[in-house]
Amino acid sequence: MCGIAGFVGKVKNPQKVLKKMTDRIAHRGPDDEGFFVEKEVALGQRRLSIIDIAGGKQPMFTKDNSLVIVFNGEIYNYQDLKKELTEYPFATNSDTEVILYGYKKWGKDVVNHLRGMFAFALYDFEQETLFCGRDPFGIKPFYYYEKENVFLFASEIKAFLDHPNFEKKLNESILSSFLTFSFTPTTETFFEGVKRLDAGCTLTLKNHEIKVERYYHLSFPIKKEEYEKTVEDIGNIMKESVNYHMISDVEVGSFLSSGIDSSYLVTLAKPNKTYTVGYDIPRYNEIDYAKDLAEKLNIQNISRKINKKEYMEILDKIMYHMDEPASDPAIVALYFVANLASKDVKVVLSGEGADEFFGGYNYYREEVDMSFYNKIPFFIRHGISKFFSLFPPMRGINFLVRRGEKLEDSYIGVNKVWSEKEVKKLLNIPITIKNKEITKPIYDEFKEESNIVKMQAIDIHFWLMKDILQKADRMTMANSLEGRVPFVDKEVFKVASSLPLEYKVTKENTKVALRSAAQKVIPNESYKKKKLGFPVPIRDWMKEDDVYEIIKQSFESEIAQKYFNTNMLLRMLEDHKNGKKDNYRKVWNVFCFLKWYQVFFQNEP
Repeated sequence: MCGIAGFVGKVKNPQKVLKKMTDRIAHRGPDDEGFFVEKEVALGQRRLSIIDIAGGKQPMFTKDNSLVIVFNGEIYNYQDLKKELTEYPFATNSDTEVILYGYKKWGKDVVNHLRGMFAFALYDFEQETLFCGRDPFGIKPFYYYEKENVFLFASEIKAFLDHPNFEKKLNESILSSFLTFSFTPTTETFFEGVKRLDAGCTLTLKNHEIKVERYYHLSFPIKKEEYEKTVEDIGNIMKESVNYHMISDVEVGSFLSSGIDSSYLVTLAKPNKTYTVGYDIPRYNEIDYAKDLAEKLNIQNISRKINKKEYMEILDKIMYHMDEPASDPAIVALYFVANLASKDVKVVLSGEGADEFFGGYNYYREEVDMSFYNKIPFFIRHGISKFFSLFPPMRGINFLVRRGEKLEDSYIGVNKVWSEKEVKKLLNIPITIKNKEITKPIYDEFKEESNIVKMQAIDIHFWLMKDILQKADRMTMANSLEGRVPFVDKEVFKVASSLPLEYKVTKENTKVALRSAAQKVIPNESYKKKKLGFPVPIRDWMKEDDVYEIIKQSFESEIAQKYFNTNMLLRMLEDHKNGKKDNYRKVWNVFCFLKWYQVFFQNEP
């Protein structure tokens, strides 16, 4: 696990530039550093030593020096792949070397042979080509930027700040989409010219030409088998995935909440140490649940409570490590639990991905619970929707509006914040990207599928890949900790994607088959419990004078007045404080953007 950075093109003092770029992301790999600079090619790495601690130094070369690579991630099936690559002279026991010789044998198709999380840049001296790849679900990040025939890449955008060719400029066109999605949903980023290599894609740079190709596509080939057989298949593939994710030359711990996902992983893995964070407010606290499971498994649970003061004070650091604004309040809790774990271990398991793969969101249940309403002819439902859309959003009305629209016109993911109508009132700048344009390629690809499959595809492509896994990577790496996500595994997805609707959601529950598999092994009743997902009391804290004043001052700032209708923002903040309306997600969304802007464009990052 590490951070990678580099460039191709003529630059003055390339060694010095590369060193500064990798130093900027040294938190991703404090154990070691390595550099390769020759002619116009510069590859750098910061290493967090996990596998083959002595022999896995990077950049790594093939024996004949025809290829060199910098790599971030873990290839869990590397030992299996070495058996297919016996004709090559392996010099180490690292998974990095498997990518090099896999490329020798399979060329660009090497990415289809890899099971794990990865982002790498491999230079082929004979072809004078830079070949880069990112894992199927985007667990590990990869960004790139080109200006004046100099191509830059890195694990984190902030590494570009130290390159002379990089021009830091805000990409205002992304702001409207951020307000709705709560994260950046496109391959464009908030930094003009910086692009994200999408999950499941490769990038080839040759003769200053960039070619991006998709090698991995989601599919949902539903297979109806006996329920018990399906539950058994889930149990088997999860055991296999957890076993792969436990491969390490250092100790592996695990995050543990009160929900099914992390409880299932911990029960299968039985790590010596688990980690939980909570709060003094009981309904936001999961520590007692976690300790109960740990005691039953006879393993250790280490916990701490987060207070309001430290939560608010860490926000600048959070925004710096995220690179782009993100308004999921759970990000901060994730930072603190990663920080807690980093005091003992270098690797942790985490439960991301189960909801998206196995049907864990209550939004999906609406297709089952409210099927009676869908029997009303669409033109009537649509008319009802149009009428009630004239009223302020509220529970009940939101349902009537939503169920009178086609899914493709309304659903952008489970975490929608502002509606497009609200964004038009809020923003002082033109809206240039429509949300439907962002989601349309996914809806087109899955147009023959059920609404639940369409929602899963949207949530995997956007919420999981561009928010959940992004924050998991950044908050663990901010603490020099490797986070592993056994649910987000392509073999696990093969099983999950084949589930029929009734094995995912029913009127009674979500993640139906997964809960049955978990029930067979978990020694308490967490398999029944609704996932809280790092609950945070920011909704309550906003009503208290100190936090209210911090947000109010931010909304009155010059930059807020430039981009937003501040009268509207201040009114919403006031209504929330006085209990007139629950506006915390919208208020926090804008506040996080302003915090991020301050870190990267008003202060020296």
